[in-house]
Amino acid sequence: MFNKSNKQDGSNYGSSTQPTTLIAEGTRLEGDLDFLGSLEVQGSVIGKVTTADENAQVRVLNGGEVEGTMSAPTVVVNGHIKGDIFASKNARLAAKAVVEGNIYYNTLEIERGAHVAGNLVHEVPATNVSAIPQKNNANGKQDSAPSTGKN
Repeated sequence: MFNKSNKQDGSNYGSSTQPTTLIAEGTRLEGDLDFLGSLEVQGSVIGKVTTADENAQVRVLNGGEVEGTMSAPTVVVNGHIKGDIFASKNARLAAKAVVEGNIYYNTLEIERGAHVAGNLVHEVPATNVSAIPQKNNANGKQDSAPSTGKN
C-alpha cells in the first residue's frame, strides 16, 4: 500500500535506504550545508550545498530556493537555484525549474518549461584508462599505433 516504487514525482533517483534531510516550506537556512543520503528543499537555503556521498541526491521542489553553489551526484530541480550546479551523475530540470547559473553535468534531462540563465557544461567522469602515447616516425609525422620494435 505504501510502496516507495509508486512515486511518480521523480523522487526515485537514489536509494530509499539512505537518510533524508528535509528543509521544510517556511524554513530559511543560512550557511553551508553538507549532507549524506538525500536532501529535499521546500524552503530556502542560502549557502553552499555539498556532499561526499557518491550516491546522494538533492531535490529542490516547487517553491524551494537555493542561493549558492550546489554539488551532488544527482540534482533534481523544480524550484529556483541561484548559483552553479555540479551534478557528477545526473541533473534533471523539471517543468518549473529556474536556474540562474552554470550547470556542470554528466547526463542531463530538461522538461519543457524549465529555464536556465547560464551555461550547460558536459563533464565526462574521469577514467583510469591512459591515452596511448604517440611517437614521431622518420618523416616527422605522428604514428597512430605504438611501434612493436620490429621492422
